[in-house]
Amino acid sequence: MRRLVVVGASLAGLRAAQAARAAGFDGELVVVGDEEHLPYTRPPLSKELLAGAQTPDDCAFPAQFEAEWRLGVAATGLDRARRVVRLADGDEVPYDRLIVATGCRARQWPGTEGVHTLRSLDDALALKSALTAGPRVAIVGAGFIGCEVAATARKQGLEVTVVDIAPYPMVPLGPELGARCAGMHRDHGVDLRLGVGVQALSATRIELTDGTRIEADLVVAALGAVPNSEWLGAPGGIACDATLTTLEDQDVLGAGDVISWPHPLAGGEQVRVEHWTTAAEHGQLAGRNALLPADERAPHVLPPYFWSDQYHVKIQAVGFPARAERLEILESEGERFVAAGARDGRLVGVVAFNAAKRLGWYRRQLPEQPSFEHVKELVAADEKALGAAGAA
Repeated sequence: MRRLVVVGASLAGLRAAQAARAAGFDGELVVVGDEEHLPYTRPPLSKELLAGAQTPDDCAFPAQFEAEWRLGVAATGLDRARRVVRLADGDEVPYDRLIVATGCRARQWPGTEGVHTLRSLDDALALKSALTAGPRVAIVGAGFIGCEVAATARKQGLEVTVVDIAPYPMVPLGPELGARCAGMHRDHGVDLRLGVGVQALSATRIELTDGTRIEADLVVAALGAVPNSEWLGAPGGIACDATLTTLEDQDVLGAGDVISWPHPLAGGEQVRVEHWTTAAEHGQLAGRNALLPADERAPHVLPPYFWSDQYHVKIQAVGFPARAERLEILESEGERFVAAGARDGRLVGVVAFNAAKRLGWYRRQLPEQPSFEHVKELVAADEKALGAAGAA
């Protein structure tokens, strides 16, 4: 294997290329990306960059390894028989092994112009510029991106309305924690319109299914993401095995938001996780696995981890709290609390508000999938010792 191609100049793609070099790969390395930018980190886009506290240079990753960068050109097809990736400029890039890390794009509301989305650096810069005019902001979608944009806009003193058909924000956290999030946003002056759908959408107006209208100067559609996998003939994402090897071809691996893979915490079901830490871990593992025969590759079994900063609250979660049949608050002190979720009596996910030190202990328990009752007993029996373990 003398030529490794990474399609996707993303976090996952960058980490894959770095890992391959670190593992001793000294052959040709090509990184293809559809954006003009070198890889950058995305979490600040809805927070620090949008608020003006960071610049695009602050978001850029250092890429200190030898590689050929093909930026500003998208992959449009794959010829497995000939082992080439077709590009939008008509060129073809041959490979011995291929890592697909093309990520996702923002889901669009059909037939609208002038409605902002937030997925890329250019999206964030356009939205930041629009916010400087002090507009009334309306956001469709109360997921993590929608809520982070709402928090950033409110901290700038802007009038913000958020609409979602769900009865509470950030649905994966469940109804009780979702209600807490709703209270947090309302306490900061956000007009939440929950449990109501959108009939029509334009750059300055949202018409709801209950007949009301929301007038705005700026509309943001935060409707989730769509995997960039159509070029592989796989709309909806790429299925991989536990080692991140695609099911159709042992010489093609995947990493990041664009793939699904079986995870033990999900009962071995295929899952797709759109979070920063998973993309980084995928990239590192795919970069190492790409250098090995298929039967020597390692599986990805780490529990997913994600976070969101909104106002003065850091929301963190590990595992799959959305899969929990019940979510119970095990620790609570003021604005700091930890909630754990169980499925079939086993711990599958944990959510923490302003409790970063506690979360480490829970994350270490997740791979063993202890019984929920056992976890509760540990917490109840010795919170002081648990706190020391979490801080270690």
